[in-house]
Amino acid sequence: MSISLASVLLINFFLSTDSLQARTLETFNLKINQVIQTIENNRTELVSLKSSLDEDYLTRAKAFAYVIEKNPNIIESVTELQNLATLLDVDELHVSDSEGLIAYSSVPKYVGLDFHNGEQMRGFLPILESDDPDEYVIQDAQPNTAEGKIMKYVGVARKDKKGLVQVGLEPTRLLEAQQRNTYSYIFSRFPTNEGEQLFAINKTTNELIASTNDLDDKEASYYTYDNLKDCQSGTFKDIGNKTENFFVTREYDNILIGATVPKDILYKNRSSDLLLIGAYLIAIEIVIVVSINVILNKKVLKGIHSVLNDLNRIKNGDLNTVVKADDNQELIDLSSGINSMVNSVVNSADRISKIISIIDIPLAAFEYQNDTKQLFATARLKELLHLSDEEANQMYLDPKQLLKKLQIIISNPIESESDVYCLEKDTFIKIRLVKDENGFYGTVNDVSSDILKKKQIQYEKDHDHLTGLLLYPSFKREVTLVINNNNYNHLYAAVMVDLDSFKHINDTYGHDFGDHYLKRLTYALNKLSKSNCLIARRSGDEFCLFIYNYQDKNTIINQLNKLWSYFKEELIELPDHSYQSIKVSGGFVCSSGPNNTIEELMKKSDKALYEAKNHYKGHFIEYKGK
Repeated sequence: MSISLASVLLINFFLSTDSLQARTLETFNLKINQVIQTIENNRTELVSLKSSLDEDYLTRAKAFAYVIEKNPNIIESVTELQNLATLLDVDELHVSDSEGLIAYSSVPKYVGLDFHNGEQMRGFLPILESDDPDEYVIQDAQPNTAEGKIMKYVGVARKDKKGLVQVGLEPTRLLEAQQRNTYSYIFSRFPTNEGEQLFAINKTTNELIASTNDLDDKEASYYTYDNLKDCQSGTFKDIGNKTENFFVTREYDNILIGATVPKDILYKNRSSDLLLIGAYLIAIEIVIVVSINVILNKKVLKGIHSVLNDLNRIKNGDLNTVVKADDNQELIDLSSGINSMVNSVVNSADRISKIISIIDIPLAAFEYQNDTKQLFATARLKELLHLSDEEANQMYLDPKQLLKKLQIIISNPIESESDVYCLEKDTFIKIRLVKDENGFYGTVNDVSSDILKKKQIQYEKDHDHLTGLLLYPSFKREVTLVINNNNYNHLYAAVMVDLDSFKHINDTYGHDFGDHYLKRLTYALNKLSKSNCLIARRSGDEFCLFIYNYQDKNTIINQLNKLWSYFKEELIELPDHSYQSIKVSGGFVCSSGPNNTIEELMKKSDKALYEAKNHYKGHFIEYKGK
């Protein structure tokens, strides 16, 4: 039997080795998948952000062209052009003549520059060469010809004569979004276990471009595409300094993404686990050998029936039964051995529960068999299920009460999560329950930390970090759901809000105060009822509202009047110790039914906003159509 015990331990050693590698391979592949998914999601968000900003900047360029058409003399004054740039919330305004020379500009030193010179400026020549009055060019952010400064320009054809008008903006928001899509930033947001490291290698340059931890030059020199490209299925590699690591890699978009952990950390607990298993096997071997020797002794036949009766009571679940034998020493030894075995089984269950507690894993296990009528449960089951002392005692007296409670909990699963349920606010547990003809068994695991982290990540994805309001893509998604579910044709309104002279505030008092100003505006916006109002930050100083479930337009207008009164009541102390209320212009459009799109509604409210900015500054007006 000792040979069998040694064989079992040897087999367990190799199986545990393979199991650890398989689990680590699965975990690393999951993390690599999450990195790739994050990259793809961020790219989608960048495309959406660029499209939204392009549409917004094109609207500003067209508004500039419209102003020139109605008042051509305005471009002859640099001061007026600079004021107009502030009003349109852009950094530069330029107007060319028919020959492609900048004739007027809010930046005087740019006057006289030729659109035929420089690759960046030549990108707008199609406007001058086209006879289409609606011709326009939206240029990606790049160094401008004049100063090499990173700028984004949008140009449209002049309406009053041959030439083009152009607006220019510093693409701060877009550049920040691009920075968040780097591997270094993504790795910094990913949790890793002891010794684990995520890394990325450029396939073309064969260089390490990002890693979770800082590596010295010698260590980093090993992280190349040629060394690690063959680790898709998990491979041990020697990285120098007598250190061997387990690597898993995958190629994605010309990048080799990988994860690694030192071999000694991977197998850290293997030896202690084998020793523990060996101790239990030795204890079981001793009990079995002693029991067999005693039972086979035919001299105890006289008292065997008494022993069997006691054993039957134990088998039926009465573990408190004490086997008694007074006839001879052999039967006394047999009874003592049986009683010790029962106590060992009971104590083993307690030890397993204590081991789980010592490891500090929020896990509990339970088992109920119909034939024994006994419930086995580890110590943490009461804690994880938030049971009172009375409920826990009742559960052991009537194990079906536990099954009933578990079935109540699992009747309301968390959406998009497998076997996860909400026990109380911010408390989530994973329940694995198996029922068969012999009874039921399973595990309960506290996964609150994982679920709350997922919710936090989703919240940060959907909300603006400064104001806490919805981001524009999330706002469009939520509004679309409301519109599609508007089966009773209730009125709703799309509202665009824009701070007046916000660029002047930023330029005069600094961006930190500008952020404070935006937060005070957000405070006023949040006074509206959340039950029938969605609020988002669209860009810079532009905000969107969607007010819904109203019976008539006057009620909606009353809500907007109330909001503008909140703006006036919100007095802000300026750095020069003077006070002023929040100055805001707005435009809105009302509609009903499920057939509108948020894009159409926002275009109309945006037009009303610019009408307000030009003629009714500080107030809101309704979109009245063409």
